[in-house]
Amino acid sequence: MARRYDPERRRRIIDAAIRVVGRSGIAGLSHRSVAAEADVPLGSTTYHFKTLDELMVAALRQANEGFAKAIASRGGLEDTRTDLATELAGLLGEWLAGERTGVELEYELYLAALRRPALRPVAAEWCEDVTVLLSRRTDPVTARALVALMDGICLQVLLTGTPYDEAYAREMLDRVISGT
Repeated sequence: MARRYDPERRRRIIDAAIRVVGRSGIAGLSHRSVAAEADVPLGSTTYHFKTLDELMVAALRQANEGFAKAIASRGGLEDTRTDLATELAGLLGEWLAGERTGVELEYELYLAALRRPALRPVAAEWCEDVTVLLSRRTDPVTARALVALMDGICLQVLLTGTPYDEAYAREMLDRVISGT
């Protein structure tokens, strides 16, 4: 039987992995569960991703794109006339008000790096990319502190189920930016 050319299969497998983790968590991720979700033969998942870590790296990279798109959609981060704390607090609000499953998924994959060393470089890339972006508006040390604060705020909202408080976030971000 001739092999069918399917240039989108790799992407569909990654999308399926993201759906599986979103629904069942990291514990529910297997080549078999992803193959079933993507409606592809099991051999396709192992052909494109030899290990589950390789698949999770690809899924985390794709999930990270969501936050990058959110940042890119807000032109205020590039505009030095806008208040950086207000822009960042608004960005977090948009991010957390969006599709919650996607945000939870991104953090689940991000935190999986604690136990899966293969994911650590991807998690570090995300932190570094956001730090570089924020360094255009502030110094690198402050930019790293802002990334840590934003991470902390997001995790608190996700873990406690409390509503996002944009005014609080803006005040704390402003304190880091102004050094007070």
